[in-house]
Amino acid sequence: MGCALGLLFLAAPAAAQTVRPVIFEYGEKARGRFELVNDTLEPLNVVLDARSFTVSETGEISYRPLDPSIHLKLSTMSFRIPPQQSYLVFYEAWADKAPAWFVIYSNFTGYGFKTAEGMNIRLQLPHTVYLLPKQRVKKPAVAVRKAAYDAAAKKLVLRVENLSSDFGRCLAAEVTSRRNKITHNGFPMFPERPRQVEIAWESPEPPEKVTLRFADFTLEERVTAASQ
Repeated sequence: MGCALGLLFLAAPAAAQTVRPVIFEYGEKARGRFELVNDTLEPLNVVLDARSFTVSETGEISYRPLDPSIHLKLSTMSFRIPPQQSYLVFYEAWADKAPAWFVIYSNFTGYGFKTAEGMNIRLQLPHTVYLLPKQRVKKPAVAVRKAAYDAAAKKLVLRVENLSSDFGRCLAAEVTSRRNKITHNGFPMFPERPRQVEIAWESPEPPEKVTLRFADFTLEERVTAASQ
């Protein structure tokens, strides 16, 4: 299952580079590949760096060296991509205990221009890998702790907790009122961790219900006022 999570930029060159896919979910062992595209008119150097990460309850990501319990074999660690061409990186990965996750960063250098301060340009693009057993989080293990609408800030604050040791992924969060509906991007539910999401709501009438859609089930919760 592939889905987009986003890109981390240290600097943004005028011509875009691409990694695809950005995220991929495997079973307990991965045999995969990702493609790096150089859209510039100059050759670029790439160095790979694999790192483990932790996601806070509000979605901030903290990186660290790859955990020793995760085993990764890459087809290469550094290479050069000619202008307007792409390069495939192959890998195998497994963990002593699943679920597990990590990111492979592609560090692009070699741009023929610098920033206004005279610094060299460097770009990082992530390919994120999840190693997951067949068992995924079940409906009874997901608890909505808060679904409160802050009228002054025009946002819904949603707090959800995964009570199990299984990984899960909310595919989408739908917020509805009598006449309006918006769909917010989904988010991962890490084992035994809460997750808090803020969803902008511009309609003058307050939201009434939030629906969380997972692959095998949905959860519905009435929205309360933030002061309650």
